[in-house]
Amino acid sequence: MRRRLIQSTLAVVLVVIAVFGVSLVLVETRTISDSARERVESEAVRLASIVDSRLLVEDKVTAEIISDQVTGDRYAVIRIPGKPPIEVGTKPDGDVISATAPGEEGETVTVQEPRSSVTREVGRTLLIIGLVALLAVIAAVLLAIRQASRLASPLTDLAETAERLGSGDPRPRHRRYGVPELDRVADVLDRSAERIARMLTAERRLAADASHQLRTPLTALSMRLEEITLTDDPDTVKEEATIALTQVERLTDVVERLLTNSRDPRTGSAVTFDLDEVIQQQLAEWRPAYRSAGRAIVTSGKRQLRAVGTPGAVAQVLAALIENSLMHGGGTVALRTRVTGNQVVVEVTDEGPGVSAELGARIFERAISGHNSTGIGLAVARDLAEADGGRLEMLQATPAVFGLFLSRTPPQKSPDDEYRRTVR
Repeated sequence: MRRRLIQSTLAVVLVVIAVFGVSLVLVETRTISDSARERVESEAVRLASIVDSRLLVEDKVTAEIISDQVTGDRYAVIRIPGKPPIEVGTKPDGDVISATAPGEEGETVTVQEPRSSVTREVGRTLLIIGLVALLAVIAAVLLAIRQASRLASPLTDLAETAERLGSGDPRPRHRRYGVPELDRVADVLDRSAERIARMLTAERRLAADASHQLRTPLTALSMRLEEITLTDDPDTVKEEATIALTQVERLTDVVERLLTNSRDPRTGSAVTFDLDEVIQQQLAEWRPAYRSAGRAIVTSGKRQLRAVGTPGAVAQVLAALIENSLMHGGGTVALRTRVTGNQVVVEVTDEGPGVSAELGARIFERAISGHNSTGIGLAVARDLAEADGGRLEMLQATPAVFGLFLSRTPPQKSPDDEYRRTVR
C-alpha cells in the first residue's frame, strides 16, 4: 500500500508538471522571442533618431559616431540616400532577428541580432523550469512518503489488533491516529474487544461455576450408585435409586440454574416454598460427610417457615455454606432459622477459627480464598441469593456466621417483568 500511495502521488505530480510545464515552456519561449524582437525594433528606432539628429546638425554620419550607440552583439546598417551604407558591428551568421526603422531625412536603419541570444535565454528559462519541476517532484515524493507512512502504519497497527483479537487476546488498545476514518475503525475494534472480553469472562465464569456447583451433586450421586453396587437387598437398592433420582433432579436444576444465570442473572423463578423441607434435605445429604469427618451438623430455630425463592437455588446456597464449614471450619455446624421483619434468616455457623481479618468483606469476591480453594462457592452463592431477591451476608467473622436472608412476601411483578417473560 505504501508503494502504491507513493506511485500514485508521483504520477499525479508528473502529470501536472507535464501539462503545466509544457504550456509554461511554450508561453515563455514565445514571450522571450517577442521581447527580443521588440528590443531590436526599439534599437532600430533609437538609432534612426540619432542619425536624424546628426544629419540635421552636422550633415555627417560616420561608423565611429554610431558604433558607440550599438550595444552587445548587434549589427546595424545605415543607408543614407546618395551615400554608401554605413555598417556597425559584425554581421551575424545564421538565423537573425532583424528590424528596420526609417528616418525623417530619408535614411533607413536596419538592426540585426543573432537568434542564438534568444536560444540562450530560452535555455536558461527551461533550466529554471526544470529545476522547479525537480524540486516539486522531490517535495511530492517526500510528502507521499510521509502520507503513506501516516496511513500505512495505522493500517498495519489495526491489522495487528484484529489478528490479536482473533488469537484470543481481547484487550483494547485505545490508540487513535488523527485520521477520522481510521479512528472509527479503531473505535469499532476496541468495542469489539470489550465485547469479546465480556463474552470470554462470562464463558470462563460459567465453566468455573458449573465445575464448582456440579461437584457436590455428582459426588452425592456417585455415593448412591456405589451403595447400589455394594448391596443385594432390593429394598436398599430401591431406596438408594430413589435418592439417586433425587440427586439427578437436583443436578438438572443446578444446570438449568447456571444456564439461566449466564443469560440473565436477574431472571429468577421465585415461589413460596417450605424452608424446613430444603433444610432437612441438606441435613440428610451432608450428614454422612460430617459423620465421616467426626463432626456433627444440627438445626435449630423456628419451624414451619415459608420463604420466597427458588428451592433449588436456596439449596445450592446452603450447600455452599455447609461445604465451606466442612472444609474450612471446625466442630459442630449449626443451621438456625429466625424471622426478622418480613424476612426469614437462615444462619450457618461452626466452631472453627472463622474468617481472617485480611479477607473481611472480600470473602464474597471471586478467586478470594484463605485456604487455597477456588474462591468461587461464596460468590456463586451470593449471586444465586440475589437472583431471587434475597441476600447473603457474613454476620460475624469469629466464629464465622453467614446469614441467608429471604423474603416472606412474593415480590410484586412489574409490567417490565411481564413483558420480559412474554418476550422470552
